[in-house]
Amino acid sequence: MAEGIANDPTIFTIPSNRAFADSLARGLIDRFGADPLGLARGRILLPNNRAVRTLTEAFVRESGAGLLLPRLIPVGDPELDERIGGALDNAEDDVLVPRAIDPTERLLALAGFVGRGGKGAAESLRLAADLARALDALRIEEIDPARLAEAVAEADDIAGHWQKSLAELQAILRFWPEILSERGAIDLAERRNVLLHRIAERWRDKPPPGFTIAAGITTAAPAIAALQAQVARMPGGEVVLPGLWLDDVLPTAEWDALGPDDRGRIEANHPQFHLKVLLDRLGVNRSEVRAWPATAGAESPTRRARAVANAMTAPAFSHKWETLMRAERQLDNVRLAEFPDAAAEAQGIALALREALETPGRTAALVTPDRQLAARVSALLQRWGIEADDSAGQALSQSPAGSLLLALAAAAAEEFAPVALLTLLKHPLVGGAGEDRLQWLDSVRALDRALRGPRPAAGLSGLDRHFKDKKVEREWARVRPSVEPLGGMFAKPLDLAALVARLAGGADALAGERAWSGPDGRMIAELLGEWQALPAASSLMVASDDAIPLLRQLLDRHSLRPPYGKHPRIFIWGLLEARLQRADLVIMGGLNEGIWPALPTPDPWLPPRVRADLGMPTLESRIGLTAHDFASALGAPEVLITRARRDSRSPTVASRLWLRLRAVDPDLALDEMLPRLAIAIDDPGKAEPASQPAPIPTLDQRPKEISVTDVDRLKADPFAFYAKAIIRLRPLDPIDQDPTAAWKGTAVHDVLETWFKEDDCDLDTLIPRARAMLKQEAVHPLLRALWQPRLMDAIDWVIGEMASDREAGRNPIAAEIKGSAVIAGVELTGKADRIDRNASGALAVVDYKTGKAPTLATIAEGFALQLGLLGLIAQAGGFAGLDGIPEQFEYWSFAGGGKRVAADKKIDGFLNHARGHFDKAAGDWLTGMRPFQAKLEPRYAYGDYDQLMRLEEWYGRN
Repeated sequence: MAEGIANDPTIFTIPSNRAFADSLARGLIDRFGADPLGLARGRILLPNNRAVRTLTEAFVRESGAGLLLPRLIPVGDPELDERIGGALDNAEDDVLVPRAIDPTERLLALAGFVGRGGKGAAESLRLAADLARALDALRIEEIDPARLAEAVAEADDIAGHWQKSLAELQAILRFWPEILSERGAIDLAERRNVLLHRIAERWRDKPPPGFTIAAGITTAAPAIAALQAQVARMPGGEVVLPGLWLDDVLPTAEWDALGPDDRGRIEANHPQFHLKVLLDRLGVNRSEVRAWPATAGAESPTRRARAVANAMTAPAFSHKWETLMRAERQLDNVRLAEFPDAAAEAQGIALALREALETPGRTAALVTPDRQLAARVSALLQRWGIEADDSAGQALSQSPAGSLLLALAAAAAEEFAPVALLTLLKHPLVGGAGEDRLQWLDSVRALDRALRGPRPAAGLSGLDRHFKDKKVEREWARVRPSVEPLGGMFAKPLDLAALVARLAGGADALAGERAWSGPDGRMIAELLGEWQALPAASSLMVASDDAIPLLRQLLDRHSLRPPYGKHPRIFIWGLLEARLQRADLVIMGGLNEGIWPALPTPDPWLPPRVRADLGMPTLESRIGLTAHDFASALGAPEVLITRARRDSRSPTVASRLWLRLRAVDPDLALDEMLPRLAIAIDDPGKAEPASQPAPIPTLDQRPKEISVTDVDRLKADPFAFYAKAIIRLRPLDPIDQDPTAAWKGTAVHDVLETWFKEDDCDLDTLIPRARAMLKQEAVHPLLRALWQPRLMDAIDWVIGEMASDREAGRNPIAAEIKGSAVIAGVELTGKADRIDRNASGALAVVDYKTGKAPTLATIAEGFALQLGLLGLIAQAGGFAGLDGIPEQFEYWSFAGGGKRVAADKKIDGFLNHARGHFDKAAGDWLTGMRPFQAKLEPRYAYGDYDQLMRLEEWYGRN
């Protein structure tokens, strides 16, 4: 054995019922803290940077005063050689280890390789991310490509798509080293392996001065295991494992049964399996592991730890649940809570966290892999002004600056479609601040109203014409210069570097310095600069459909965590963060299948069989790690475990971990109060439904003017008329709305009006005008394809009817003509679609309907009075320049190829019929004091104001 190597390994464990980081810090302070420089002479190897932060905070808590910390080295750090210090110095034969390729540079390079088959940029990037994980997994396990080829050859019966993926993966493994060599770099995983092996070799020959501790590292990757094996056996070296169950918790028979057995079978989903694999690679027997000195005593192990081990036992030993003594199955200070849905679960967790603050100094943490649940709880805590310390931070795509970048890309990619454009213009970073922001929003609101209805033509030129027609040129002129940099962005092929440059220019034009201020803005500014500088960014071509998903993938690789301002006693941890920390109350949320444990991440490159043959971590291994995290969290002083019986789509299935706890301890406490509180906190009490509205405005508030089209509304739904005419509320069309029946009716009316006024109803010009209308930019191609045949049939019918009328001496004399007359003390106004003069000199009033005409029964009941009221105006001489007695009243329906309906058929005295109904309606509601009751005649009422009248609360009860 080389000089400086101890014979026996020194390995400790800190049980789950003790906070790992605090116990480690306490033990080291007790041992080395007497000397002011004692701790500073040592080094601690930790799994990642988050563990470094956690242990640093633990030293601060445990010391109570200032102290010099040991060197804290995350073995997963890209700059491991710098963090390790002089361990790699002063070696004559040392060869400089190449730099690690930048992760984004590697991702883009792999995306270019994957995308050679014609895949889009976003799909290529997604597959490249999966490919990068597969390459890393092979590097971490130090699997030679030859072994992969052998495993593939042995698995010749796998599906064809796997064979294709494996062939492509092997090709990449052949060419990828050459690509890296050209860049003077290697993969980060490979570089870390080289450095770790080099450190282990150096320490084998010359152990470093002071103490060296590998703490909290549970991965059994060969390079890390080799380093830990060296640390455990050298002078001053120790390995400290988290939550290893010794034989007083997990009997030897159950430990040995984890495998592998003579047939190679393993229990990879057991929470201790990965630690067994690690100990095997370290060459250590579990009996050689000791309790960390700072945790030894009556508390370790606890009765709860044995109960947890019994609950998590391998299937072959689960029969012992039937015979376990009460003391071996009781989970003290652990309770369950079931909620009806995910919203109630989040509310209940927030209440439990808030309650913990009532005890001075008490800490509480939510541990969950469900980021949606964590976000809900964080938002609910803000009700009490609590900003939870969320270790995961915020995805950069969800930050203000990140969402601005995505909004810019969306507006450019969709060629300023209404929703994308308004999303960008209303972004909180856009338009300046203070008075400038208010003026900006005034202009944007005007554009918002103008964009209601069907989508205008694409691009800036389409918006120019649309806003000119809507008479909002002044407001558009204020906004247009700021969005011009985005115009025509995808008119020609665009690479990622050019896309980033254009988006940065758009952000400057719209938001100025506000786009780059704050932590998120500064981070994005740095990322944009890095992306532009990467050579692969100039070769990755981005289409308009790829821009948003591509940018989102790139932004989601980074998260933003504010360094201060969070609550010091309320935390939200993911599973990684919870491994080394402890709170007085630990809440494990989302205990449903698919969350605990999580659904497996699909690997499109390595089939499960090949992974198993190569000895790589499998799905069962990941389940085992999740089970270990779960078992470790159960060691907290108080534990609350929650689940929702439903998610947003369907009933849920309780996690297998939840079911195991219920099986081992049927008397496990079920919290029934917390779900009731979660529901009650926002319960408004007994609902008092609204009654049917019937406002009674004063006589001077009632209008003395009414349109012929509003009389039917007044009679059928007086409240709707009240809302429109008296309180002047108008329903707004949705933004980017599909063309409605009303829009199609207006378009047809415009064609027929222009045909009369410009062509004098020339029968040869109507079809060309109809075709020109169908070619307008506002007519979607699908609408054109579906509507054109029916419309042209109706146009042919109109031409035939007009020809017949002309032969009979009937000719149009007015179109879309407005008129008015005072009737029953009220000014009645209206617009006639067309008025003809018969051979006798009498008038015929025509109303166009793109749909079906009203039935004769409806007309007889007095709920289709428009033609009769127009006739009354004509009778009173209310249409300027027209004289004559109206004698014919017709609906020209374009439905079904065209149909002419005589409105006065079977109604003697048609004008007197209309006058009688109008006189009564005017006398009741316009010159009288009758209440404007809602839905007086529901059969003929519309739904524009149903929400305002709270229809659902009273309709059907009165």
